[in-house]
Amino acid sequence: MNHTDQALDRFRNGYNCAQAVFSVFAPAFGLDDWQALKITCPFGGGMGRLQYACGAVTGAVMVIGLARGTHVSGDSEDKENAYQLVREFAERFAARHGAIDCRTLLGSDLSTEQGRQEAKDKNLFALRCEAYVADAVMILEDLLDLPKDSPQIPSVI
Repeated sequence: MNHTDQALDRFRNGYNCAQAVFSVFAPAFGLDDWQALKITCPFGGGMGRLQYACGAVTGAVMVIGLARGTHVSGDSEDKENAYQLVREFAERFAARHGAIDCRTLLGSDLSTEQGRQEAKDKNLFALRCEAYVADAVMILEDLLDLPKDSPQIPSVI
């Protein structure tokens, strides 16, 4: 199963957008499912239903950090390279969907029970969020030059 299929399977089985995107790449960096899913849990709904950056976007940004981020203090070149990848990811995602924030992407207020019910009634999670998850994975694969059918990305650490 490829990354996109894995992420969609996770999303359809109750994990949020951030968990779905991040968890399919995390094992290549030594993170197990428990760690990956716990770390990304609060990023759903645009960070705890605040509807800021879409969870698929934040999950992807965390993958960029694992793949190309720096852990060395003062490594401004690698830090800037990672920041550039985040900007490019955001531009590509926004070009496909018009925005990167959950509020704009869904058009429903997930911070309220009424808004969450409206999103469910309109089937927005399946109609929209699945596309956000799939596209986030595909943009990551392209941006980081990853094989589309690999179950895990190569570790660059």
